Amino acid sequence: MLSTDFLIIGSGIAGLTFALKVADHGRVVIVTKKDDTESNTNYAQGGIAAVFGSDDSPASHIKDTIKAGAGLSNPEAVEIMVSEGPALVEKLSRLGVAFTQSQAGGLDLGREGGHSNRRIVHAKDYTGQEVERALVHQIRSHPNITILEHHLAIDLIMAKSGGEEACRGAYVLEPETGKILEYSAGVTLLSAGGCGQVFLHTTNPAIATGDGIAMAYRAGAAVANMEFMQFHPTTLYQDSLDENERSFLISEAVRGEGAVLRDLKGRAFMPEYHELAELAPRDVVARAIDSELKASGDFHVNLDIAPIGIERFQDRFPNISRGCAQRGIDLTGNLIPVVPAAHYICGGVRTDLDGRTSIKGLYAAGETACTGVHGANRLASNSLLEALVFADRAATAAIREKPEASAVPAWD
Repeated sequence: MLSTDFLIIGSGIAGLTFALKVADHGRVVIVTKKDDTESNTNYAQGGIAAVFGSDDSPASHIKDTIKAGAGLSNPEAVEIMVSEGPALVEKLSRLGVAFTQSQAGGLDLGREGGHSNRRIVHAKDYTGQEVERALVHQIRSHPNITILEHHLAIDLIMAKSGGEEACRGAYVLEPETGKILEYSAGVTLLSAGGCGQVFLHTTNPAIATGDGIAMAYRAGAAVANMEFMQFHPTTLYQDSLDENERSFLISEAVRGEGAVLRDLKGRAFMPEYHELAELAPRDVVARAIDSELKASGDFHVNLDIAPIGIERFQDRFPNISRGCAQRGIDLTGNLIPVVPAAHYICGGVRTDLDGRTSIKGLYAAGETACTGVHGANRLASNSLLEALVFADRAATAAIREKPEASAVPAWD
């Protein structure tokens, strides 16, 4: 049996944040299904919602989050996320994340649907990729962290502890040899992402198959809110997709910069559904598009980027511009065909405010976890923020509560 102090399943922003914080307090092993940079984090285009603007306030961010969540969010969890988030975003900058700066100096803050103010901290339209790059760079240079790429966590190792079931690590498949490795750990973190591949059309990469949630459920951990799957309203419509290809995301931020949704006859329909029109929460926009498509029989609607201007669009959204061009979309026509697709699970493994699950020794963070922040619907760009804040809190708790080194076997 192999052993470590901290075993992390998943290599997105939650897992990497947790790893960096606990690494000075013990040995860390990260298990990831593919390369260390492959995760839902890597595909997050929009940014991280955090209060930095002089015209913004934590109270406004809290109100927007709870409203988007249909009133089902845990107010205490939301308040923690909003209040602790800005300092952690600043920490990301110190770790090397190159957030886009405004011409006037300071962070360039974008706006997305459901937000009352500009508060989206971004690196143009590849924020997740930039965050992942910087964190992986830090991870690779830390001597206490080992990354097991192309390994698959299969199930949790459970044992009795003080008369109750506790998590003591995980069984991990090593595909090259076909061997099942047993990793004993004082603390195990599930940060394996979401389950978008359950759906035919999804923005998630192929690895998002719900493994972390499934492992926790099989072990007897409490899960919650699994019915709340969020659909992103604007993914690129394509006549056909390869079976392993994800739907290409057209960021919420495009509408935040002024793009307008139109039916195929050119009618701007969103004002008929919500007072905020294109800036309505994404569940409202997704249902509006779905309603329009069912009424018309069309396969997609169009996102009109003319209000932004082609030069501004290409500068602000280079990743989307490149992705559209690669898929045969001529942006000089100003219209991008879009359709909703499964995007983010608001439920998951239920945790407390410090990332603890209902099983001793097992923590969860990121999309795998249900902290109560999102309620029935996630507010745009709160995903990276939630993962950052609650992974940090989980790490603090795990450092404090992990078994003494003598209780964990040494490496074989």
